[in-house]
Amino acid sequence: MTLPSQAMPEAGTAPAAAGGTGGGVSGPAMAGRSPAQLMWRRFRRDRTGVASAIVVAFFFLVAILAPVISALYGKDPYTTYGQSVPGLLNEYGYPIAPNGGMSGEFWFGLEPGLGRDVFMQLVYGIRTSLSIAVVVAVITTIIGVVMGIWSGYAGGKTDYVIGRVIDVLLAFPSQLFLIVMLPVVEAAFVSPEEETPFWLRYVSICVVLTVLGWATMSRILRAQVLSLREREFIEAARVTGASPARIIFKELLPNLWTPIIIQSTLALPLYVGAEAGLGFLGVGMTEPTPDWGRMFLVGSNVYHQDITYLVFPGVSMVIFVVAFNLLGDSLRDAFDPKTRR
Repeated sequence: MTLPSQAMPEAGTAPAAAGGTGGGVSGPAMAGRSPAQLMWRRFRRDRTGVASAIVVAFFFLVAILAPVISALYGKDPYTTYGQSVPGLLNEYGYPIAPNGGMSGEFWFGLEPGLGRDVFMQLVYGIRTSLSIAVVVAVITTIIGVVMGIWSGYAGGKTDYVIGRVIDVLLAFPSQLFLIVMLPVVEAAFVSPEEETPFWLRYVSICVVLTVLGWATMSRILRAQVLSLREREFIEAARVTGASPARIIFKELLPNLWTPIIIQSTLALPLYVGAEAGLGFLGVGMTEPTPDWGRMFLVGSNVYHQDITYLVFPGVSMVIFVVAFNLLGDSLRDAFDPKTRR
């Protein structure tokens, strides 16, 4: 009893002729396509979406294969090559070679000060930012789906309480709240004289981003559920004695995949930017963990003498965010072609 998808004929195709009795013109039978097949066909025709998907897949592949790239390249993001090998940095800590020390040995140059390899810093920085963003996106999607469907379907006091919680979370200035809460969370587990371990900072960032991130997904799905629960196919399911669990999983959820996938796709680059922003403000991942945000912080301090160091993380961030946003727009158009009009 799920709401049926009504697919319009694709451009350039003729409607199937009634077989057997009329006209005497016989042609090949037209095979029906599922909504997923129609979505995939529309997406493949979108060159921008396909190109964006290739770029996004490349970034994920780099993040997954970072250790393999490090082994093939012969360097890691932690070794201070500029300090251990003479002749790479000058007395002020800047690369002696032009363009930030770029050479056949150091493809993207050297980090000013410590002399670490910029290429490996960038590769492992992608790994750090994407891993946090993916974890947060998955958890916020799960929480947002549960709370949004529960709020919209239950209604009454449940909807009121969840709605007020969402309003409070959305009213917080998220960046300021992140800056304030991260030290508070860590102070509960680590004494001031001890160094914050990697896992604690990683978990703290994921927890705070998740707490502030699920409300948007929940509000969108709540509005969708409020619209769907009054439709005829939901009323018919109630009349036949279907349980609330069956109505939610068999009737509501299949009609919510489109906003869930689109919102998750658009949210992931936001979490990448938020994590990088925390690193730039000094409350992100701690040294020596490679991080995009901390690369921006170092680059903003040395750009007068070495603009090259700031270029690579900046260009990479712009390409990734733009590609992911374009991919989200293409997925939205593929799922719902009416949005093009």
